[in-house]
Amino acid sequence: MSTHRYAEYEDEYEDYEDTTDVLDERPRRGVAHLVSALGGLLLTPVALGLLSWGGLRQQQLIQATLSTNRDPLGIALLAGGAILLLVVASLGALSAVGPILGGLIYGVLPGVAAMAVPQWGFKLVNLMPKSDIAYGVMDFLFIGGLLGVGFLLVGSGLANALVRRRREA
Repeated sequence: MSTHRYAEYEDEYEDYEDTTDVLDERPRRGVAHLVSALGGLLLTPVALGLLSWGGLRQQQLIQATLSTNRDPLGIALLAGGAILLLVVASLGALSAVGPILGGLIYGVLPGVAAMAVPQWGFKLVNLMPKSDIAYGVMDFLFIGGLLGVGFLLVGSGLANALVRRRREA
């Protein structure tokens, strides 16, 4: 005789179908990871370049000429870069891979490298063709802008991953 207290009710549960295997299977998310990763790797440098170039144009106009005039192209570049960064951060809804990769590769790693060894920062910027974008990126790198944006993107990706895990649990 069984010592389990519900052993006498065993007959009522014989028709019960175990669905734990179905629940343990997660939907495949390979396409979501790929789209998010490609978006993070391709859009993040474009966004940072637009932000850097627009910021440089604004800085040159205001500081060099001591003018309060606005540069419409500089403002458009800043807005475009910010919108692209918003797109990269929102790719985290598909998969956290995109914002995390974009933030680490184009923000955190160059920012930490430039803070630790400034010569590395100059070497990184020298890999870019000489242009206003390169000078803007150099300014953004050495004032900590890339580092800050990188950490924000990584944080956005991690937050999306944590929310997804909570919903699935």
